[in-house]
Amino acid sequence: MTDNRVRSIVIVGGGTAGWMTAATLARILGPDYAKITLVESDAIGIIGVGEATIPQMATFNRMLGLDEDAFVRATKGSFKLGIQFVDWARIGHTYFHPFGRYGLDMQGVSFHAYFQRMHLLGEAPDIDAWSLQAQAAKGNKFMRSIDAGNSPLSDIAYAFHFDAGLYAKFLRGYAEARGVVRREGKIVDVRLRGEDGFVESVVLESGEAVDGDLFIDCSGFRGLLIEQALGAGYTDWKRFLPCDRAIAVPCASVEEWTPYTRSTAHRAGWQWRIPLQHRIGNGHVFASDHMSDDEATAILLANLDGEPLAEPRTVPFVTGHRNKAWIKNCVAIGLSGGFLEPLESTSIWLIQSGLSRLLTMFPDRGFDPADIHRYNRIMQTEYEEIRDFLVLHYHATQRDDLPFWDYCRTMEIPERLAEKMRVYRAHGRAFRENEELFNDTSWYAVMHGQLLKPRSFDPVAGVMSLDETRARLAHIREAVANSAEYMPKHRDFIAEHCAA
Repeated sequence: MTDNRVRSIVIVGGGTAGWMTAATLARILGPDYAKITLVESDAIGIIGVGEATIPQMATFNRMLGLDEDAFVRATKGSFKLGIQFVDWARIGHTYFHPFGRYGLDMQGVSFHAYFQRMHLLGEAPDIDAWSLQAQAAKGNKFMRSIDAGNSPLSDIAYAFHFDAGLYAKFLRGYAEARGVVRREGKIVDVRLRGEDGFVESVVLESGEAVDGDLFIDCSGFRGLLIEQALGAGYTDWKRFLPCDRAIAVPCASVEEWTPYTRSTAHRAGWQWRIPLQHRIGNGHVFASDHMSDDEATAILLANLDGEPLAEPRTVPFVTGHRNKAWIKNCVAIGLSGGFLEPLESTSIWLIQSGLSRLLTMFPDRGFDPADIHRYNRIMQTEYEEIRDFLVLHYHATQRDDLPFWDYCRTMEIPERLAEKMRVYRAHGRAFRENEELFNDTSWYAVMHGQLLKPRSFDPVAGVMSLDETRARLAHIREAVANSAEYMPKHRDFIAEHCAA
């Protein structure tokens, strides 16, 4: 048989997406499979700010074989147990979306069902009491899992905050040590093959052409290959997610390093707060139809923990995705493939997911259309599923104080999300569909947190008497409280294991 495998891979663009791609391909394919070249220009800035992630990031680190303490140290990172949402359901209301589960399922029935039964009776007001992550976050505590039998301490889900620029630098060292070649230069032209329109090479400002079999577009929003050269087209979701700009600025750190991301709703959007070891990353995501850049900047600067460490930077964006993430011999990874605002920290996951699915459908030089079609279908579904979860935060609100929130509360939403909300309102049930990213706990946390009201509870929770339900919930609550009390302070854990 003829060896038709891909011999050369060209990654266009660095930053988080480019170097995650380079590191992944170098690790999985090894040094002898194909030549891997990454082209980037120091003259072109990257979007990178303080990044927040979800627990799947730890899976990526394990796949690369990274030492977690070295990773956190190199990126001046911290740990994340979930996201705190302030003023989203209504002004003055706060809730927590934790990583990890609430309580324990019992007798084959979801813990959510038992909680909902007692909550409707007025006996279980605060679901955070049954989440180790939520309780630890309140005390600014953190630790990794230990072998503690059936204690909550045996299963602590967490993610990371880190400096995106330092992360790209860290992965660059990893990738170059495994044979990836970095080429400095600004791309001024993309050459397509005349006979089939495949990408043949990218041309640098110096006039040098970089040839390849497979091209990975990590050029950010502009989509240098996938859009400018191949015309993928773009699906705009502004009608569902009306925010289209962000103002970002770092500020001085504070004494307590909170082990969670905070999202605070404002007049026409929301503000992120991402604590790192050396600074706090902040940004104001907003809708330009309802607020000017100057207004958004003023709100952001008025709500910082410490003094600004740089000039505020404006990042315009269009929420949505390329109509095709893979065309011919070009695959878009990261922002070049689409953008979903960072409300639930999914940007890095979408890079991971794109890479994982690419490796599952990895091509030979024939680039079979069946593989390409499946990849595009699955990635589009992934974007739609995450979109629906983000829309839930905006739509399921009681806020009626401003035109922006009136629009979000009354807008038409995707039918898939509408069905999930109808099912929850009936009996408090939340489900993870197929292979979607967010599980039933995440859907439940946000629906409950946004003050959606079920008419009843799951009747299957009636398999246990009220007295036994009370006793078991009290026992689980006590175990969670004791476990949170045992955990060290987040700052102390970092000082001992991974201080920058």
